[in-house]
Amino acid sequence: MTEISGHTRVYAILADPVHHVQTPQKLNALMRARGHDGVMVPVHVGAGELATVVASLKAMKTLGGFVVTVPHKTAIVALCDEVSRQAQLVGAVNCVRREADGRLVGDILDGLGFVAGMRREGFEPKGRRVLLLGAGGAANAVAFALADAGVAGLSIANRTRAKSEDLARRLSQAFPALPVDLDEPGAAAPDIVINGTSLGLAEGDPLPLDASRLTAGQIVAEVIMQPRVTALLAAAQARGCSIHYGLPMLECQLEMMGDFMGMTSPDKTPPGKT
Repeated sequence: MTEISGHTRVYAILADPVHHVQTPQKLNALMRARGHDGVMVPVHVGAGELATVVASLKAMKTLGGFVVTVPHKTAIVALCDEVSRQAQLVGAVNCVRREADGRLVGDILDGLGFVAGMRREGFEPKGRRVLLLGAGGAANAVAFALADAGVAGLSIANRTRAKSEDLARRLSQAFPALPVDLDEPGAAAPDIVINGTSLGLAEGDPLPLDASRLTAGQIVAEVIMQPRVTALLAAAQARGCSIHYGLPMLECQLEMMGDFMGMTSPDKTPPGKT
């Protein structure tokens, strides 16, 4: 894009607050690299105005789509005309594409980006036993993406047991052949440990897992991007584990978002078009 014109596709990110978002900068760079005539802008939307703003965006014929982040990922599901199976299972959407007829199609790419990031860095989750720490929004998305990727078993550990139980129940319903359980003392050592909590974002946070449970040969992965080396990853390295940083999840997800919302080069057909 050299200048904004009447041909420029418009994209947005909806958040509250919105000052901290970095997605527009990264997706604008992606569009420039792909030669796509588009621009993304941050839009500050409170929960009470979400439905009104989405209805207005839906009416914009130049809209390519929008990204949704905190606190709107759950509420946006009901405002879409169609959502992916992954989004139905997770109960959240973080990326929406506007079709030519005005229909809004939503997907959740957090977990898919995490799995793609692991694979890009040479860590294959298929056939592995996984311990997932957390049962919140990010952990939910990662859990269903791991199940879809063919993990051999999934254990869930969360401070609020009711959340762990709810996630385990929904996973078992969607993937009845997948062994799903709640992490208990003395459980068999997993192949992969994933921190899906926010513990590690702030200096001084407690570890999300007792480091004495980590053993050489395990893979320990993060969803946290900053700091790059969290306290958990540092402890895992000290115990001889392989570590996987959080940034590849974002990098892979950005590529997926670009593809999903049609941020393609002029010679490529956008999604949903023939």
